[in-house]
Amino acid sequence: MAETVPVRCPQCRREHLYIVPSYPCRCGVPVTPALLRGGIPVRIRHRVWADSWLTLRCSACGRYDEWPRPELGCPCGALLRPPLAEPPARFPAQSSGAAFPSAVAAGGEAADAPSPGAARGRPDFQPVAIRTARDVVTAAALFLDWLGFERVRPVAGAHPVPGVDLRGPDVLARVDPTTAPTGPDAVETLWLHGLNESAVAVCFSLAGYTRQALDRAESLGLPLFTLDLAGTPQPVGEAAQALLGTGGPRRPPADFS
Repeated sequence: MAETVPVRCPQCRREHLYIVPSYPCRCGVPVTPALLRGGIPVRIRHRVWADSWLTLRCSACGRYDEWPRPELGCPCGALLRPPLAEPPARFPAQSSGAAFPSAVAAGGEAADAPSPGAARGRPDFQPVAIRTARDVVTAAALFLDWLGFERVRPVAGAHPVPGVDLRGPDVLARVDPTTAPTGPDAVETLWLHGLNESAVAVCFSLAGYTRQALDRAESLGLPLFTLDLAGTPQPVGEAAQALLGTGGPRRPPADFS
């Protein structure tokens, strides 16, 4: 059972149950950051890439590796960083055996992370750590495939569709890898593309959404997700929660053994 901790947004005072991510050490044992229950999270106004990583030590083999810091997108538009229960570890001064980055590199192995609200009959989602803008698109595509949408691929070719980054027979998605919150124009453009093509439109953002974008998505019923640097999507709003429950048109079998 994945560990959850309550996180209260300092801006809107809404409380969330945050699923604590776990990361795969090379020895095979999952490494989980210790979060402070009841602590006040820090709101991220401007993402600094160097501050987005956390050094963790595996309790099984003693190896040090760097992993994405836990983050949470609140529906009010705030991007939050839950507080740690203990100070971050540091690489030993004479540690020639601890390599950076860890086993999960750009486009590499999937982390053994918990599923973000997995529905019954669906296996846990296996994210990919995000280190480049391309990884953000890859993480979103993997998530849509996990939801049950088939043949989801990046939009390419001589005539790309503005505002659409991923496409499948039944789904269109925008993936915003920038450090600025996604605005209402992007949300409305994606919704119109989905309406015109009779496809489910889904939006992913690395830096969260503006208040106007959240309001517009709510009025249109557009599912919004934020992505943390572990590659784990977090639903924002009722439409995203509903999509997690229903999934895409392709339903996986109930028995995965």
